[in-house]
Amino acid sequence: MSSLVQSVDWLAIAPPTLAAVVGLVVLVADLFIGEEKKAVLGWVSVAGLAASALLLLPLKDGDRATFCLTGDAHACSYTADRFTLVIQFLVLGGALLAALLSVTALKDATKDLPEGEFWFLLLSSAAGAALLPASRDLATLIVALEVASLPAFALVGIKRGDKKSSEAALKFFLSSVTATAVSLMGVSFLYATTGSLYLTQIADKIQHVDGQFHTLAQAGVVLTLVGFAFKTAAVPFHFWVPDTYVGAPLPVAAYLSVVGKAVGFSGLILVTVVALPSYGDVWGPALAALAALTMTVGNVGALRQQATRAYSAVRLLAWSSVGQAGYLLVPIASAAYSKDADKAIGSTVAYALMYAVVNLGAFAVAALVARTSPLNRISDYRGLYARSPLSALILGFFLLCLAGLPPGIIGLFAKVTVFAAAVDAGLGWLAVVMAVNVVIALFYYLQWTTLLFRAPEGEPEKHRVPAPLTAAIALTAVLGIALSGAPQLVLRFSATGLF
Repeated sequence: MSSLVQSVDWLAIAPPTLAAVVGLVVLVADLFIGEEKKAVLGWVSVAGLAASALLLLPLKDGDRATFCLTGDAHACSYTADRFTLVIQFLVLGGALLAALLSVTALKDATKDLPEGEFWFLLLSSAAGAALLPASRDLATLIVALEVASLPAFALVGIKRGDKKSSEAALKFFLSSVTATAVSLMGVSFLYATTGSLYLTQIADKIQHVDGQFHTLAQAGVVLTLVGFAFKTAAVPFHFWVPDTYVGAPLPVAAYLSVVGKAVGFSGLILVTVVALPSYGDVWGPALAALAALTMTVGNVGALRQQATRAYSAVRLLAWSSVGQAGYLLVPIASAAYSKDADKAIGSTVAYALMYAVVNLGAFAVAALVARTSPLNRISDYRGLYARSPLSALILGFFLLCLAGLPPGIIGLFAKVTVFAAAVDAGLGWLAVVMAVNVVIALFYYLQWTTLLFRAPEGEPEKHRVPAPLTAAIALTAVLGIALSGAPQLVLRFSATGLF
């Protein structure tokens, strides 16, 4: 009789575990620290996220797995392979930058934002987001998705006495819960037809499903994808994005725009490419249609933003993030038709890494402008170069990266890899749709960029930039410039090794 006792590879699970432990430490410490010393909690959280990211280094040399079935070494609940490590680096790095932005935001907010609860929720969500790419069974996937999502609802609505924040959190919560319920129904269908929750076993067993259960399996495939499509903000599951980004504290919006997407697309990749490759004829066309619809709706929504409307800068970044989600979905859809699915998935990961750096950087500069212009209108950025030349140049660079124009070479490189994935898979029509959308996006990105360098209205005022905010802007700028100088590093780093 085989033993039911499993050994745990503590090093493999260390990155998400440390983030969760630091979150609990911060929550308990908050009870004993006076108001004047609450800032210490923020720096402990930043250090915890940095340490969690550093724990990825000992894992880079080989695949590790733990919580495996005793009779099947390939059926594991947690796997730290190349794909896992790259996404965990993206998630923990994104959370670290969001934490740096939050240190300044919490200091400015005085007592409007409870510090202990904020850091506990951010670290808990980051731990769930880091767990998800390592999950290799459907139960762990759904649990990780919810651990990443539930604290995020509270983070969005954490502003005390702010109706806009509460409304945003409620919309986010209700739509997310609905999507999760649909996904759970899909998971139950897949379990009913295969008798397993492990992705590798599902991939094998679903090919031999009896004819009478074939429709049930197809329905399970589509329904399971809904929860992850919601997290990526794919149309028609995108309607929560603009209001949520506006209602949430700006660092939380930055966190959702990057880490939320990483959770969504990594979940989509694991469910489609690892568990259901034989059902590519079902999820391939569905994701291709979602990609085309998402990038079109997102870019048209961004194009309609009025420069003088309150929070129009944040709304533009929100709609832009929906459009970018469409580009992220293209290589995943291409994996259904491509002979080299690993290469297609690598294109998505490469694009996600580029997007994470430049989008977090854009939010960091938006946080800087919001210190003097709380309504954060696009028109508030007029003459930013006269007030803060370096910030204007950095934001202009980030916007050009998102548009895919030089000198933002990394943005251009990422878009070319996505185009190539679509063309190689024979999805020429999707490449054409993407080309049209890139042209649409050029208009609003360039319009915002030119505004930075126009003559300011009135005397420009210069303000001191807090050190954490300076660090976040500088770090994203250095990464963006370095990757634009050597864009091939991104593709090499994002080689997933899923197969």
